[in-house]
Amino acid sequence: MKFFVDTADVDAIKELNDLGVVDGVTTNPSLILKSGRDILEVTKEITEIVSGPVSAEVVALKADDMIAEGRKLAKIADNIAVKVPLTWDGLKACNVLTNEGHMVNVTLCFSANQALLAAKAGASFISPFIGRLDDINLDGMQLIADIRQIYDNYDFETEILAASIRTVNHAFEAARIGSDVMTAPPDVIKKMAQHPLTDKGLEAFLSDWEKTGQKIL
Repeated sequence: MKFFVDTADVDAIKELNDLGVVDGVTTNPSLILKSGRDILEVTKEITEIVSGPVSAEVVALKADDMIAEGRKLAKIADNIAVKVPLTWDGLKACNVLTNEGHMVNVTLCFSANQALLAAKAGASFISPFIGRLDDINLDGMQLIADIRQIYDNYDFETEILAASIRTVNHAFEAARIGSDVMTAPPDVIKKMAQHPLTDKGLEAFLSDWEKTGQKIL
């Protein structure tokens, strides 16, 4: 399973990348706003930190404008994945940009039918939003499972990118179901390493080690 970091915070990306757990980065207009940086500048910096796909999102609503914005974003670096919304115009833009050789991440997916259309349009990634479905009492993980089954049925090459991951349980379930990628905020990825029994066991080991009076260095 690939781990993408859902942030435009360069320092957080560097920290996780140095640990070797980052396969890519996803950004969106809200994360760009939070960073306080220029979209072209910060995206360029991120592409120089990680070698994997870096999603940069268009903000236009019409297909022709999305395509123009996507082409500009794609010029930032070879590892840019142009992010387009799952609308009819977004699907049109996806098809054109894909045929031009660009990676495309189709985002804001909330149904298996949408995911099927995105795959047919040639999307590199489909981004179903787990947390936002949970917010309205729907099962985000069931959507991941449904898309996985459909894509496997027909050998679609589009990768399932589980998005809107808010908890470590979201991360676990996405991996168990077989999502190709998950994108999560840095704090969620860090929490995956935490367990109270690990802390308790370490405390006991160190207490016993101190009693030996020994040193390794």
